[in-house]
Amino acid sequence: MVITIVQKEALQGLCSKDRLDLMDAIDRLRSEGIDHLISLPQIIVVGDQSSGKSSVLEAISGVPFPARSSLCTRFPTEVVLRRTSQVSARVSIVPHMSRDDSEKASLSSFDEKLDTFEDLARVIDEAKSAMGISVHGRAFARDLLRVEISGPDRPHLTIVDLPGLIHSETKHQKPSDVELIQETVESYMYEPRSIILAVVSAKNDFANQIVLKLARTVDPSGERTLGVVTKPDMLNPGSDSEALYISLARNQEVNFRLGWHVVKNMDSEKETGSFHRRNTLEAEFFAHGVWTTLPSTILGVAHLRSRLSKVLLKHITAELPSLVAEIDVKCQACRSQMEKLGRPRNTHYEQQQHMITISESFQRLVRNAADGNWTDSFFKDVETDNGYKRRLRAFVQNYNEDFAANVLKNGQRHHIKEEGEEASSTPTDATSISRDDFIERIVAKMSRSRGRELPGSFDPMIIAELFREQASPWEALAASHVQRTWDACKVFLRQVIDHVADTNTSSTVLQRIIGPAMDAILADLRDRTSQILKQHQQLQPITYNHYFTETLRKIRADSSRAKVVSVIMKHFRTKSLTIVSHGEQDLATLVNKITMGTTEPDMNKFAASEARDMMMAYYKVAMKRFVDDIAVSVIETGLVLALHKMLSPAEVYKMDAELVASLGGETEENRVGREQAVRQLEVLDRSAQICRQFPVDGMGSKDSPIS
Repeated sequence: MVITIVQKEALQGLCSKDRLDLMDAIDRLRSEGIDHLISLPQIIVVGDQSSGKSSVLEAISGVPFPARSSLCTRFPTEVVLRRTSQVSARVSIVPHMSRDDSEKASLSSFDEKLDTFEDLARVIDEAKSAMGISVHGRAFARDLLRVEISGPDRPHLTIVDLPGLIHSETKHQKPSDVELIQETVESYMYEPRSIILAVVSAKNDFANQIVLKLARTVDPSGERTLGVVTKPDMLNPGSDSEALYISLARNQEVNFRLGWHVVKNMDSEKETGSFHRRNTLEAEFFAHGVWTTLPSTILGVAHLRSRLSKVLLKHITAELPSLVAEIDVKCQACRSQMEKLGRPRNTHYEQQQHMITISESFQRLVRNAADGNWTDSFFKDVETDNGYKRRLRAFVQNYNEDFAANVLKNGQRHHIKEEGEEASSTPTDATSISRDDFIERIVAKMSRSRGRELPGSFDPMIIAELFREQASPWEALAASHVQRTWDACKVFLRQVIDHVADTNTSSTVLQRIIGPAMDAILADLRDRTSQILKQHQQLQPITYNHYFTETLRKIRADSSRAKVVSVIMKHFRTKSLTIVSHGEQDLATLVNKITMGTTEPDMNKFAASEARDMMMAYYKVAMKRFVDDIAVSVIETGLVLALHKMLSPAEVYKMDAELVASLGGETEENRVGREQAVRQLEVLDRSAQICRQFPVDGMGSKDSPIS
């Protein structure tokens, strides 16, 4: 049988003139090689082992595949039908990505041209051997056998025949084979642009055939699945099984939106003949018995081709907008990758220029982040946690505010409770102590360190001692804040360098530049923090801030008021200052009580109380200064303003050749990646031009009816 005259009747059924332009476009996309990058509309034939898939494929495509009962599909077989001016047939192997480089090279070299389809069985056997499939070797392979048929009377169509699903292992089919076939078939079925031909053999109960369960799993709505019943002649006329399959064909048992179809192929063991004879026998079978009750449009391979043509066209039309969008996304991804990889760089000058370009982009993003300028696309997706980590100014400001609130709440060693204060007002980490008990502690300290001060006064040194004890939590709070902010900045820098450089350069810059620089910055931050803490831990309290005297006055006024309130509440025997009716009262007695109750007769306690008030006033002044010093001198000056300096163009220019080569040198992986990105972008750009010939607005939806 010569290729030029093969099965023209079968192929013409898929060549509706009004569909050629759009199908031509998809075929041109496939010929550009884009199907390796993006899923394209195609028809896949799926079914249980020995369900008649290969016979269906042969009937649809007009390609006489070997379909003996002793032979099952051992690998995915892709039939690519193309309309060209020249007639040709070609068989090749597309190695699976799991193969190593040497295996890929060997399998890719398999390329056979056919003069007649009588050679197809021989070529398939040779392909099996090349894939390592043998009786004593592997039973199945993930590699793809591609059969390309080209000619002026060919449609633009891709049909993939997949290995049959196995119910259980045999002596020739191990558990690993069953799993491999399942994974291979599922990978094709899950492709959203694949039309699934779910082939069910009437020889067996359809409820027990794996393909239906799998089809409903990958395509729950049945939107892109067309059921095909084979071997209807195996049903006994008038039997319950025949009635059940008639119901299935009417889409009543297993509902698919694309419906069902019934075909009768020749028994490869008993029947031989031409394609025309096959069609004649099929027509004679459906002209009798219960099959005449079914619509003729769902019977026979001729109507199946017509249905597939309409389904495929509608599917292509519906998928075109998302296909165009996916091409655009992948184009942008390729350009971003090429921008990261930069130009080829073999010389020191090329490597230096590459690193200077990266450093300029690095500095720009870091400065924008420090200034709160979010116009660059790098700062998008702020709603996500990852996007927030890129906004340096935002999280630094928030961390500083958290630190200020933390020091205000947990910065005091003791919480000194005034009389009548509720216990619930005690800060989280402070030790609660009453004012009287705290005064007693001060008296004890004063008695052990008194000098020549007069009774009722105190040594100023006691203020420093009390303050240092009260501010003792500051060191841990500051250290935690500095570490937290430094950690966040390190994550931020990693994202910046990952954004502006390729993976290899990014990793090397992090290891040799950013990592050591950040370690040095952390050591400097800790030193700056220690210097600020030293002002409060070792030096005597010093302030010229008028806020100190105002605070001291307020503290004393609040203390006096608390004493007066206490005396009045005791006098009137009430728990509040609101007195509804008090009758006549001895106000002179009340005045005496207030006078005696608010005056401290014990000179030592009086001095201790004055020291306590002065310490608390100074603490509030010093706390504000401490928080600002950490925020400005440590976080802002020592950290934020230092980030952009670690990878500046000037620093790159001063680097020695060895360092520049390690940072900006190009690995083999990068070279291959650039070449691949360039090739992919060329394919994608050409594919985009093809797609732009067709308007994506107003395209028919998948839900529109199929006539």
